[in-house]
Amino acid sequence: MNPTESPRLTVIGTGYLGATHAICMAVLGFEVLGIDVDERKIAKLAAGEVPFFEPGLPELLTKALESGRLRFSTSFAEAGEFGDVHFVCVGTPQQPGSDACDLSYVNAAIDSLAPHLTRRALVVGKSTVPVGTAAQLTERLRRLAPAGADVELAWNPEFLREGYAVDDTMHPDRLVFGVASDWADERLRAAFRPVLEQGTPVIRTDLATAELVKVAANSFLATKISYINAMAEVCEAVGADVKDLADSLALDDRIGGKFLKPGLGFGGGCLPKDIRAFAHRAEEIGVGQAVSFLREVDAINRRRRARTVDLVRELLGGQISGHRIACWGAAFKPNSDDIRDAPALDVARTMHGLGGHVRVYDPAALDNARRAFPELRYGANALDVARDADVVVLLTEWSEFREIDPDALAEVVGHRRIVDGRHALDATRWREAGWEYRALGRS
Repeated sequence: MNPTESPRLTVIGTGYLGATHAICMAVLGFEVLGIDVDERKIAKLAAGEVPFFEPGLPELLTKALESGRLRFSTSFAEAGEFGDVHFVCVGTPQQPGSDACDLSYVNAAIDSLAPHLTRRALVVGKSTVPVGTAAQLTERLRRLAPAGADVELAWNPEFLREGYAVDDTMHPDRLVFGVASDWADERLRAAFRPVLEQGTPVIRTDLATAELVKVAANSFLATKISYINAMAEVCEAVGADVKDLADSLALDDRIGGKFLKPGLGFGGGCLPKDIRAFAHRAEEIGVGQAVSFLREVDAINRRRRARTVDLVRELLGGQISGHRIACWGAAFKPNSDDIRDAPALDVARTMHGLGGHVRVYDPAALDNARRAFPELRYGANALDVARDADVVVLLTEWSEFREIDPDALAEVVGHRRIVDGRHALDATRWREAGWEYRALGRS
């Protein structure tokens, strides 16, 4: 096709990444076909229902469907016939019993799509994969596709933040194009033309570098989070205040305050599994020592969960068993219903296992939490789970938890005790209202 024409796009995989990408690209003016093997997921999307929580996305899905530019299907034959640029957006979870990345969904997507590529086309990986995967997939793609070498592979890593995915897709801070030819670069630029016209910076690079960008970025962010939490451990040992320490460091423009927030640590479907897979892959290719610090980054992060349970135990006089505990939060972060490797639920389950009478509330993630952990008890709102509680534990920093009035909460709890696992509350305000307030890294 003419390089100036808008390519027709397919999106293989309609989970969080794929559905967001498909919807936003259609709103930006492209003809888009979303493909998934999950018939129920496809039916929901086609009916205008986003199967996960993401602010702003349901409205855009309605707009995209009404425009006629967005359709969904389970047919890879239809994808091959329709698309000029095919985005692979399937999951790459951690392998059971290993730190390695599970590439089975990526391989399955390529195996299902390739036999239907009968003309020149570009396949673009967006999934987070171990470095070297693109080279293997290039050979696999050309071997299986009838068009052979006329099918090229590129890599375009995603940088979505849950809760801000729409803005990150339509107004990204950068685009990275890992390509092996000028033609692939031209096709990608055509597929992102409305975004590029906003002045978005583009890094054109090779496939291996593009694969590394996402895991390198996540490793840096995870390291920054674990660094300040390591400082919290030091502060606890000497009676210092990690919040004041973090605020002081944040004013150094070489360091900055983003991700320098002490607390319960990171979770979700990206940072934990990405740093583990990165360390594993580095060991496979003989450079494990270069990123060995990531093992300690992971260990620091895990320790924050156990230390939060310790704070609750200390406030309860050394015994969790038999006490009523209100847990605010289940999602791994606010503005999301994602409970994958969620620190909040890890802490709640641990306290339940220690004999605590635990009740959990989250504004968006309750349904997911109930399905995954039916052994826990859940409530209708923040005050409901706090009724007669011996301690309230803030585990996900939703704005509605930040805004709760200490005096209003005092009217329903059994005891004025609160553990702020996210440094989200004004400690002075709560203490002046008669609350015993505790947070990681603060005396």
